[in-house]
Amino acid sequence: MGHCCSKNASVVKDDNVAGTSSEPQRWEITAAASEAAPGTSGRQTPAQSPWLSPYPAGVNPSPASTPRRKIRWPFPPVSPARPIMAAIQKRHGAKKIKEGVATQGERGERDERETGLDKNFGFPKNFTDKYELGKEVGRGHFGHTCWAKGKKGEVKGESVAVKIISKAKMTSAIAVEDVRREVKILKALSGHKHMLKFYDAFEDADNVYIIMELCEGGELLDRILSRGGRYTEEDAKAIALQILTAVAFCHFQGVVHRDLKPENFLFTTKDEDAPLKIIDFGLSDFVRPDGRLNDVVGSAYYVAPEVLHRSYNVEADMWSIGVITYILLCGSRPFWARTESGIFRSVLRADPNLEDAPWPNISAEAKDFVKRLLNKDHRKRMTAAQALTHPWLREENLPFPLDIFVYKSVKSYVRATPLRRAALKALSKALTEDEFFYLKSQFRLLEPKSGFISLENFKVALVKNATDVMGTARVFDILNLMEPLSGKKLDFDEFCAAATSVYQLEALESWDKISMTAFEYFEQEGNRVITVEELAQEMNLGPTAYPLVKDCIRSSDGKLSFLGYTKFLHGLTIRSVNTRRQ
Repeated sequence: MGHCCSKNASVVKDDNVAGTSSEPQRWEITAAASEAAPGTSGRQTPAQSPWLSPYPAGVNPSPASTPRRKIRWPFPPVSPARPIMAAIQKRHGAKKIKEGVATQGERGERDERETGLDKNFGFPKNFTDKYELGKEVGRGHFGHTCWAKGKKGEVKGESVAVKIISKAKMTSAIAVEDVRREVKILKALSGHKHMLKFYDAFEDADNVYIIMELCEGGELLDRILSRGGRYTEEDAKAIALQILTAVAFCHFQGVVHRDLKPENFLFTTKDEDAPLKIIDFGLSDFVRPDGRLNDVVGSAYYVAPEVLHRSYNVEADMWSIGVITYILLCGSRPFWARTESGIFRSVLRADPNLEDAPWPNISAEAKDFVKRLLNKDHRKRMTAAQALTHPWLREENLPFPLDIFVYKSVKSYVRATPLRRAALKALSKALTEDEFFYLKSQFRLLEPKSGFISLENFKVALVKNATDVMGTARVFDILNLMEPLSGKKLDFDEFCAAATSVYQLEALESWDKISMTAFEYFEQEGNRVITVEELAQEMNLGPTAYPLVKDCIRSSDGKLSFLGYTKFLHGLTIRSVNTRRQ
């Protein structure tokens, strides 16, 4: 929401550019797409399963690839999306509210709701005593950002950015809460080197004023365009490292940004090597490690497939970083269309073009990096911490951040059955050195004692890296689910088994070799005679799945076959190895 760069002249921007909106750009899938097809529901509510259909209502299948679109000018704004009035939709679920169309009764009800809103934030009311307001440097639909100079205190004589959000534009309780949440996030994350420094927040009868660091180097988008639409591979690495460092910090705190795009990264100065800062937490939200969000927000070109399916976590940000990296490397968008519905179809169905120029001249490591972020299965994407250890970006002296994904993985491992733990141990023995690099860095960050880690190590590490927002996001709840680890210790080998992701490994080109090697270890140390009923229970399946489960067991000795082993690791929703090789 906050556009905090100073320019020589006042700039009026459309709502998509680091907007100053106090009410986020929330999209109803059907509102962003064309009208739903006859006989289909106009809206998929969160109460419904998000996986009933692979497409939003009204969206038809699209070709398997996207025409390349070079960036030669700033991105044209997509067609206006109708804001989701979430609170009203929840109260009047079946009643569709159209933008700009309301009966007299509806307008009266809305006015009554608005006048009943508590828009008192509890912020100080002496903004004009402390700051001298200057020229406008950015504008959105619900507010604007101005240059200002401090009159007293620690910012006396210092230039700052002031985001001014109109209270009159806060037309719902959700809009008010969005402003409270943004201020809380900015304040808590302010200390990180790639976050804007937060100074204070004020209010008066008309506005909320958020005082932040002033970045005068302009947007990342401007830099891309000034370079003819793309970065060199080495320069793209430097940008990606900064973005991932900031996002890894956010994700560990339980904050998902939800609107990562080149417009939302600012350079502190106009120097070529100026540090990059992430801005605009207006659409951000808190999310538990195992939680899911369902509101459709963000910018069309950068939105992840699972966001359109209304069930997502921090992996949605990683998709957006994949889109940004793709643009940095080749100067075109991986998913493009002239309408929002077309963009969404492309995101859901098309594969990014990694064949045409300049991709043949880009390193295999860079292409692999992009592929592993633009995987439509969110479970197969790298986390931000994992991406920092990818061979394309890896720097031995770079301090790697602790990954909340490790907590989730260990939690599942310590609660798993002995057979599943044996299967994962075999899999961890087949890992390549690249995968071990990430696991070694995470093990060291947990500060093992005499080569072992316990539940206490996880607790201490979490507290050591916590900010005020971590409690709000209920990140600490993950420790309660890790209670089976209490009184036990994990050495590095077992930690690798616990922290290994089957889904991420399956995304690797070497998966077939890894799985075959893992099965050989499993045959030696973990495979055993098992009945159909017992295997179905291990996989949380009922009697109706017995015929399918039976195919996983060898008739010769009653043990898991290779196909059965891979299905047991993944679950029966994953493709079989035979299908994958076709």
